[in-house]
Amino acid sequence: MLRSNYLKTRGDTLVEVLFAIAIFSLVAVGGLAIMNQGAATSQRALEITMVRNEIDAQAETLRFLNASYVAAYQLNGDYPLTTPAGQWFSMLEEIEMTGNASASDFGMDNNSKCPDHPNGSFILNARNATFVALSPNKLQPAQTFSQVRYDAGGEVSSADGMWIEAVRSTISADPNQLHAGYIDFHIRACWDSPGQSIPVTIGTIVRLYEPR
Repeated sequence: MLRSNYLKTRGDTLVEVLFAIAIFSLVAVGGLAIMNQGAATSQRALEITMVRNEIDAQAETLRFLNASYVAAYQLNGDYPLTTPAGQWFSMLEEIEMTGNASASDFGMDNNSKCPDHPNGSFILNARNATFVALSPNKLQPAQTFSQVRYDAGGEVSSADGMWIEAVRSTISADPNQLHAGYIDFHIRACWDSPGQSIPVTIGTIVRLYEPR
């Protein structure tokens, strides 16, 4: 009788305890992995939304400067630098001097890093609609996501993982098209995002026509 009661009240064996711990550990690790993946996906989605807003701001500023230049256009005209038309003309001089025939390849290098911006890349100050040529100290790798940073005075302090490349169309052989052309603006962004082995890249192209 005593032997039967002992068997009914005995505790778990070491094997049973270890098996239970192993199962709990697998469930806990799996749950944490799913939570981390979900958090990384949410953060990446938020970053993409923020970067798209930055790209849209650059595109809208380009359209505004172009419309201002077209409205003020005069043959051999003079455009004050303080006006939007003057900012477009200043940007146009930089584009002509660079003379890019095509945009650079927008892909990863062998080390899975964001590509370097080519010569002649620039950014726009979307707060006051001005052209900003990118010097080496202006273009910086993105710390969190691609964005244009401003100082306390509203001037561009740096472009973090974001730049614009411009490709101007050649003069047409058609005599009816001699005084018309266009510029393709390649707005590009590249940054490192959590949970990604390679950087995230977003880009768009804005084609704007200009009188010549």
